[in-house]
Amino acid sequence: MDLGIAGKRALVCASSKGLGRGCAEALAEAGVDLVMNARGSEALEQAAAEIRAKYKVTVDAVAADITTETGRAAVLAKGPFDILVTNAGGPPPGLWSDWSREDFIKALDANMLTPIALMQAVLPGMIAQGWGRVVNITSVSVKAPIAVLGLSNSARAGLTGFVAGTARQVAGKGVTINNLLPGIHATDRAIALDGAVVKARGISMEEAIAERAATIPAGRYGTAAEFGATCAFLCSQHAGFIVGQNVLLDGGATNTTL
Repeated sequence: MDLGIAGKRALVCASSKGLGRGCAEALAEAGVDLVMNARGSEALEQAAAEIRAKYKVTVDAVAADITTETGRAAVLAKGPFDILVTNAGGPPPGLWSDWSREDFIKALDANMLTPIALMQAVLPGMIAQGWGRVVNITSVSVKAPIAVLGLSNSARAGLTGFVAGTARQVAGKGVTINNLLPGIHATDRAIALDGAVVKARGISMEEAIAERAATIPAGRYGTAAEFGATCAFLCSQHAGFIVGQNVLLDGGATNTTL
């Protein structure tokens, strides 16, 4: 399917690896020029070079901490953007008694306030041109809170509330905002969470993965490529009537009909 977005320009955050890279690759395959961002310059430059060579699109790499004002300024200087994909690593798991106010502020900065700041920066340009796409990578936890991810539950729920209203305010201007809610995908985040189980229970990594995969009706972890393909569709010309939605990509793990 021709997504109709060749020649558009996208900012994809945290895109040197994992789900962010999956989104960057899928957009590049559709002919979208990219600005890729991550904190680590070495992995970012390598990913940018590989995508540039494979898909023959323009790729600018900006190594910066997107959760800081300085980092956002460096990335936004590469605009304007037709497409924005926000993404940031989730905060660590733990118990309710583990977290201080500073822990919550850090989680809010990364997983709520940063995507909001990026949207506030790019939406005026999208509205002015009458077209734009925003996809926020959040978490399945906004549909079904995960007990050990209280920091993530809190911050991402706040972002979801902001998007719910904002998406409906800008939809009439040709701009859509939607959220992608990943369940368990084969990324570094999954390795970290599985590693915590290994440490807590004294089992092997293979056992931890097998146990969690067994809780997913699809019987496996998701891939970055299939996640990216969904992101690219939401950014396409065909998705203009999808507004303010929270799309689960979890292999059926969340047992809900709404």
